[in-house]
Amino acid sequence: MQNSLITTALTLPGYKLVKNLGVVRGLTVRSRSIVGNIAGGLQSLFGGNITIYTTLCEQTRAETFRLMCEHATSLGANAIISMRYDATEVMAGLTEVLCYGTAVIAEPE
Repeated sequence: MQNSLITTALTLPGYKLVKNLGVVRGLTVRSRSIVGNIAGGLQSLFGGNITIYTTLCEQTRAETFRLMCEHATSLGANAIISMRYDATEVMAGLTEVLCYGTAVIAEPE
């Protein structure tokens, strides 16, 4: 699936949506390691970007995005509209990250 056919919008300019295949999602639950917590704690003493957590968040979002795309592809979709991310703390140090959208078949106009 082409990244250019994945959007947070409700439509794809230049394409008509010919079939709605339903909601697709990618889900990951992550925890911070003790080493990561120590390194993050040390970085927070100096302020600024906490790179160890930034990297963890970027990797987690990329994984959920990939899983969502795989789910859409398995349904026969070639595009995803209304894509969103959501994160929920399940318990202290344990976070669920969800990427979801609507799988569609889109054709050039």
